[in-house]
Amino acid sequence: MWRGSLQRLLSSIPLAARSRHPVLLDRGSVFLPAGLRRPYTPQPERKRFYQNVSISQGEGGFEINLDHRKLKTPQNKTFVVPSETLALAVATEWDSQRDTIKFFTMHLTTLCNTALDNPSQRSKEQLITAAVKFLETDTICYRVEEPPALVELQKNEWDPVIAWAEKRYNVVIGSSTSILGPVIPQRTKDTFVSHLASYNSWALHGIEYMITQLKSLILSMGLLDKNLTVEQAVLLSRLEEEYQIQRWGSVEWAHDYDVYELRARTAAAALFVHLCSESSTIKHKLMQD
Repeated sequence: MWRGSLQRLLSSIPLAARSRHPVLLDRGSVFLPAGLRRPYTPQPERKRFYQNVSISQGEGGFEINLDHRKLKTPQNKTFVVPSETLALAVATEWDSQRDTIKFFTMHLTTLCNTALDNPSQRSKEQLITAAVKFLETDTICYRVEEPPALVELQKNEWDPVIAWAEKRYNVVIGSSTSILGPVIPQRTKDTFVSHLASYNSWALHGIEYMITQLKSLILSMGLLDKNLTVEQAVLLSRLEEEYQIQRWGSVEWAHDYDVYELRARTAAAALFVHLCSESSTIKHKLMQD
């Protein structure tokens, strides 16, 4: 989608300029609203201590069993999820670990822990308010005034996504080059509040996580509504970085690692929201010998 535009816009840049040391933009320049919190930080690695992983139906949902022990959350609650398919996905994460458990790769487990323990003790209404507030600092609503090539790239790649969202939700969003960002009409905020209220609290934790990864509520909604793929949403969220990398070059392995990690986290969030929003009746257990 955007790659053709980026290549065309940068075709006039001398090769020597593209091969210089990388000058990467700091993604931290887009601040998270105070109400938007990250989920639990994954634990350090530890040696695998179990042989078999299975799921079973318990009170209130489906549980994960490591051999004959029930999985617990960081607050020592029984790990119970509302969907059997979500339980299967989490069990797969645990069964995929080899000699060492790499918790930082287990995004679904981390999201479930956050939903179960709710460490910041926020209500559904507070989760929705924090998500909608992100519209005021949404990545694709902030535009640069120069260089012209990046201005054109943002217009060509971000404007269609905003236009889609405005049509899909019948709202006005717009964009701005002001450091204060665009002025989002109250009606637009109210519309997104109503839309997000259709999700349950578990799904809202996943949506929040997706927003923190993409730095964008609009891209997150586009992904959930299947207007964008994970790859497209991630690349659009990194548009300025990709522009700088195409222009100046990148650290040999760091760029690919960052992109793959962001894709993994974003895909996990999308899957989590989907699995928390459906009712499953799968009749078998997982990976029992």
